[in-house]
Amino acid sequence: MLRQLAFIAAATVLSACASSGPPPYAAATGQTSAGYSETQIESNRYFVTYRAPGSAEASVLEDYALLRAADLTLQNGRSWFWVDRRTLDEQNSRSSGPSIGIGVGGGSYGGRSGVSGGVGFNIPLGGQRAQRARSATLEVRFGEGPKPDEANAYDARSTSTNLRARIAPAG
Repeated sequence: MLRQLAFIAAATVLSACASSGPPPYAAATGQTSAGYSETQIESNRYFVTYRAPGSAEASVLEDYALLRAADLTLQNGRSWFWVDRRTLDEQNSRSSGPSIGIGVGGGSYGGRSGVSGGVGFNIPLGGQRAQRARSATLEVRFGEGPKPDEANAYDARSTSTNLRARIAPAG
């Protein structure tokens, strides 16, 4: 019986790890709901935000905000954009990947009982630290003329194409 309970608990934990993937890339349905949104602050300047349903890897949220900035640039008839500022609503970092937990304890069965202390430890399997965030915001402005050869200047079409290829679900 105890083995069956341990197996069920382990299967539940593993299925939760397997089903938690990146958040979907979609428009937010409200001010504080998950998804992308933009706020126009000047005729060619926007705040572009991607908010996660809870939290997610910061790099994924930044990619989603960058993808929305690229799409917004194209929708406004421009070919490139400049990122003036980047902001993350960060959470504490944690070790990425699953971990294995092993514990020892006591209990009772029928008329017999036993008492003992518990010992447990985790073995992290990921090894890397993943920065977590609730949202990523970019302050962007649309460019005119030739795109500068600068790190903060992005070609909208190639940025959109490359990011969509990376975040598209497999299958």
